[in-house]
Amino acid sequence: MGSRSATLRVFSPAIRTDMQVQDQAEIAHLLAELRVEHRDLDVAIEHLAVSLSRDELQITRLKKRKLLLKDHIARLESRLIPDLDA
Repeated sequence: MGSRSATLRVFSPAIRTDMQVQDQAEIAHLLAELRVEHRDLDVAIEHLAVSLSRDELQITRLKKRKLLLKDHIARLESRLIPDLDA
């Protein structure tokens, strides 16, 4: 039951769309939050994977969430790179 509380904790921050985030400082802050959540998902997935009462559906959901976070992080990181005129 202890691993389930850690699993639920990683869902608390809501993912905002890229259009809602404008300021560079806000993007950097959001990136830090998303990276922490991504690492927390790693821990939660590892915890569930070695658990005796392994929940494959929950592991799959967490892995999907982790991939979505990774994509969101990549989109935000690309917004921090200034556009260069060719």
